[in-house]
Amino acid sequence: MSLKNLSVTIKIHKLFKEKLRNKKISKIYKRFEKSLDIDENFIVAVSGGPDSLALAFLAKLYSIKKNVTSKFFIVDHKLRKESTLEAKFIKKILKKNLINSEILTWKGTKPSTNIQALARKKRYELLFAKCGQLKVKNILLGHHQDDLFENFFIRLLRGSGLKGLVSLDKKNRFGNINLLRPLLDQKKTDLIFLSKNVFNFYVQDPSNEDIKYQRIKIRKLIQELHKDGLDKKKFTKTINNLKYSDNVIKFYVKENLKRNTCFLLKKNKLLLNEKFFNQPYEIIFRSFSDSIKLIGKKHYSVRGKKLDKIIRDIENKRLLRVTLGGCIIEKANQTVIISKEC
Repeated sequence: MSLKNLSVTIKIHKLFKEKLRNKKISKIYKRFEKSLDIDENFIVAVSGGPDSLALAFLAKLYSIKKNVTSKFFIVDHKLRKESTLEAKFIKKILKKNLINSEILTWKGTKPSTNIQALARKKRYELLFAKCGQLKVKNILLGHHQDDLFENFFIRLLRGSGLKGLVSLDKKNRFGNINLLRPLLDQKKTDLIFLSKNVFNFYVQDPSNEDIKYQRIKIRKLIQELHKDGLDKKKFTKTINNLKYSDNVIKFYVKENLKRNTCFLLKKNKLLLNEKFFNQPYEIIFRSFSDSIKLIGKKHYSVRGKKLDKIIRDIENKRLLRVTLGGCIIEKANQTVIISKEC
């Protein structure tokens, strides 16, 4: 994509044209455009870090080129004293670069444990609420290549299965919302370069150096492994190969749901026949989890241990009636019935 061709089809502000004259930034944008590839409105989560600021610039340019509406949101978690001033400054920096944004504030009591996980959950809740208000179904997130590696090791330590190990994908769906990660094939060093060049600024979160957080320990471990010869290109290939295997399982999960369930729309119930549980365990587990998410209208899957116990009880003919994920699960003859809990 040349600047000449770009200016013929759309009207781009000189500020963006000037930045795109940098060959490295132009290359980053081309990769981003190919990765995103949608023609729908979207919202963008901006934290102020180099990855999210780079995302803001790339997403704004993309929305102009594709003639779609983009909205930008900064989440103030209020977990640090300076977070509100920081959020306001980020908003000012974005405005200076022709990107209007809105600050979303996490109100109420803050947790003392499991802080990062709960903050992430709250951030999604605020963004999902905005999607509902704006009638938008796409959220752009700033996860990049390094996050992909970190997620793999974190899930590995938790004992996750194949689905968990490759859960950080370019597109995940939660209900009717698409979480899009168009930076997954971008290096963090490139995103830092872009943020410095475009904004001459980015936030350095002090928690990124605090080894009390598991993610930071993993980050430092990867750095050491890289020194000892970890080849990130080969590692990426390994993750992609695992994703291909995961896609095969997803195919059979869809087949199981299609062939061996019956949805009663008026009663909001899902009937699972005997053949539903006549599959390899991973197919049963994922199909069952998706069924509970559907009826319970939840964004997240239920806990694996609880689901595993129910599946074992069904296999051993011990299940009578249990609740999980906002659903009632009961067995009648050879049929398992999932209904919404009142």
